[in-house]
Parts: sequence; C-alpha cells; structure tokens
Amino acid sequence: MATELTTSHLLDSATDTERPPLPTTTGEITNTLNHYYRGELARMTSWRDRIDRTSNWAITVVAALLSVSLSTPTSHHGVLLFGMLLITLLLMIEARRYRFFDVYRARVRQMERSYFAQILMPEAELNPDWALSIAKSLRAPRLLLGYFEAMQRRLRRNYCWMYAILLMAWILKISTPKLQAEGASQELAHSWSYIVDNAALGPIPGWPVITIVVVFYAVILYGTLRRKLDDGDFPHGEAHV
Repeated sequence: MATELTTSHLLDSATDTERPPLPTTTGEITNTLNHYYRGELARMTSWRDRIDRTSNWAITVVAALLSVSLSTPTSHHGVLLFGMLLITLLLMIEARRYRFFDVYRARVRQMERSYFAQILMPEAELNPDWALSIAKSLRAPRLLLGYFEAMQRRLRRNYCWMYAILLMAWILKISTPKLQAEGASQELAHSWSYIVDNAALGPIPGWPVITIVVVFYAVILYGTLRRKLDDGDFPHGEAHV
C-alpha cells in the first residue's frame, strides 16, 4: 500500500512539474496579456502584408496588360479579357487570405476595445465577459467570414476600380479603329456592327463575347454595391479594411 501511495505521489508530482504554471497575480496576468496582444498583432500584420502583396500583383497585372494592349494596334483585345480573368483569380486568392486576417484582426480589436481602451478611459457599461469570445476562438479557431463575403469586401475596397479600368480599356480597344491593326485611317467606329465584329474572339462571334462581358460586369457591380448589415463588432470590426 505504501509503495502504491509513493508511486501515485511521484506521478502527480511529475504531472505538476510538466504542467506549465498559470499566472496568478495581477501583474503576471497583465504581462501575459501584453505578450499575447503583441503576438496576435504580429500575426495580423503578417496576413495584412500578404493581402497587400496580392493587391500589388493585381495592380501590376492591370498596368502591364494595359500597356501591351493599348500601345500597339496589332495587340488583340483578348489580352484585356485575359486580364479580367487574372484579376478574378487574384481576387479569389486575396479573399482566402482576408478570411484568415479577419480572425486575428477580430481578436486584436476585442482586446483594444475592451481592455486597453478601458485602461485609458474606463466605462461603466463594459461587458465583463469580453474575453470569453477570444477564449472560445483560441480553443476552437474558426473563420468568421464567408468566402463570398470576403470577396465582396475586397472587391469593394480595391478590385472594383481595376475591373472598371479594364472594362474602359476594352471598350476603347474594340471601338477605336486606330487601335485596330487594319483601321488606322478612321477616327471613330462608323457602326455598331463594326464594334461587334471587333469584339469577336477567335471562332466566337462578337455578340456572345459582349453578352458574357456584360453579365460578368453585372455580377461585379452587384457584388460591389450589395452590403450586408454587420452582426457585431467581434466578427467584423469597426474599421473595415
């Protein structure tokens, strides 16, 4: 019996030794929160940098394709259509990155609003359970934004302008004879049939191409203008980026 008690005591002691000590005093808790805040802020900044990098790629692609398409009459308008597809791919990549960024941004904003702001200017109406949402997120991390909602947010911030520039360049390309390889003598398109013929893409006639572009940009416009009411500051934050 004594041997069993000794063995059990040794196991308990070993378990207590291996278990990391938790902060107990107010100073230790404050120090832990400060270190945790810096860690979350660093992760948020890292994902923010990835988002900006994707936006920079998209801007570079738009500038390069505009230069290629409008600099010479021999370039095909399909280059601009290809640019729209590339921008869409980059938008999808950026939306995925934004969903991860939003998780860390929500945690940081919760601490800034409920802890640091309370230190600087105390309020009586502070929710005492402000750390509960952060604890739940740490125990069971989950994405707070849907994929299409993240795409809408990034589309509204940056990509709608890139799409608009590509659309204007495409319309200019198919409607200006001087930008066509065989039509340097005319200043303006003389008929709609001329524009439709220029919009042809290989074996695809012009009308189907124009219809696809119109439908595509109708979806872009809908995604840009459609707004959803935020369901709380923890999921979305007050300062949207």
